Amino acid sequence: MVLALAACGGNSGEASEEGGESTLAKIEDRDKFVVGVKFDTNLFGLKDPASGEVNGFDIDIAKAIAGDILGDEEKIEFVEVTSKTRIPLLNNGKIDAIIATMTISEERAKEVNFSDVYFEAGQSLLVEKGSDIQSIDDVDGDTTVLAVKGATSGANLLELKPEATVLELENYQEAFLALKAGQGQALTTDNSILYGMAEQDDNYEVVGGTFTDEPYGIAIKKGDDEFTEKVNEVLADLKESGEYDAIYEEWIGESPEGE
Repeated sequence: MVLALAACGGNSGEASEEGGESTLAKIEDRDKFVVGVKFDTNLFGLKDPASGEVNGFDIDIAKAIAGDILGDEEKIEFVEVTSKTRIPLLNNGKIDAIIATMTISEERAKEVNFSDVYFEAGQSLLVEKGSDIQSIDDVDGDTTVLAVKGATSGANLLELKPEATVLELENYQEAFLALKAGQGQALTTDNSILYGMAEQDDNYEVVGGTFTDEPYGIAIKKGDDEFTEKVNEVLADLKESGEYDAIYEEWIGESPEGE
């Protein structure tokens, strides 16, 4: 939380100097909140190919922000992002914010403002049921672990298990398909995302608990403190009203701990 707050401060006026109109003013002028979300992440941001609708935890948080700012949660446009494309899309003005299972880190805080933490996650492993890998301790020099480009997961795993091989794919769908095809013995990312994959295919399971802390934040253009503060206000109101708990329980299936 300290990191999130620190990332929001000390840059007052930078966004308006670099990009003219503030993000909040742009949203109000166009009467629409344009937000970068995942389209391939079950429980957080998943697009239904039949209806074209995107649903999930991140989607409901985004709608709540649109509803607070514009008075209508349907005044929103979802733009697909991946771990690799999300910051460039934010910086070039294609989206107003990133709500896409994005972990707050010191390195990323050099490029974007972060909101307060809105979801506490932790990195884990997804394996086929019956696998010899049941925790990070079972990963060794003969193990290939799948991850996604632009995410912190691969680097985190190699810090703990430098002898392992990490194979990075473009997105989570490709990574899960690679696991099913036997291109690796495990897939690593935040447990929240892995639980969504396991729900899609019960031949796979999340094992070994978590081995990192992965606090999610909403990313906003660097220096745009006005919009950052607004987003933090909305998050605080959601938690105070109980709406946050309802969203959490709907998608995660249990009450949030420590919220």
